[in-house]
Amino acid sequence: NGGFDLINKIWAEKGNMRYLAKVVEFTPFHLYINKKIDKPDLTGMKIRITPVYREFFQSMNAQVMTTAPGEVYTALERGVIDGYGWPIHALFDLNWQEKTKYRVDPGFYNAEVALIMNLDKYKSLTPAQRDYLERKAQAYEAQNDFWKTYNQAEAKRQAEAGIQVIAFDAATSRAYVEKAKEIGWANAIKASPQYGPQLQKVLAK
Repeated sequence: NGGFDLINKIWAEKGNMRYLAKVVEFTPFHLYINKKIDKPDLTGMKIRITPVYREFFQSMNAQVMTTAPGEVYTALERGVIDGYGWPIHALFDLNWQEKTKYRVDPGFYNAEVALIMNLDKYKSLTPAQRDYLERKAQAYEAQNDFWKTYNQAEAKRQAEAGIQVIAFDAATSRAYVEKAKEIGWANAIKASPQYGPQLQKVLAK
């Protein structure tokens, strides 16, 4: 639908890079907290964020904070923060499960981890070399179903570590995800009035 070409046009203009493949898929972000909630309201809670979901968490009345990942464990331990946003996996790499009580379901957005290459170097390759590289990148991307199984295993592992799931009712869950999408695209369009609407047209579901 033109999405791949548009992404590469933007990467070329903004970063002199060639986008080859998406290497992580089916990996939503989640809200992890240490205070139980029954609706998407984070009033009075201090939440560690990244710019990706800053405005979404603020829309739920969170007091947002930025800290380096290496500081989150101590911040949780000392009560400096009440929670954080993070993908469904990789908590255990940082031992955050030791200081985390709840994961809010459903997840939102989809983590973007891409394989990219310097555009000048890409252009210096022969057509045969480029074709080989593109085919290998596509083959790598085709294996992304792996993340479905891996993330299911991570969710089970979180449960075994004592992290409880907070699940909203169906209507609230739909509204929660739609609000995240709405705010995410609004931010993208604000950041790039030129390309934001074009990306939304080809990528939004």
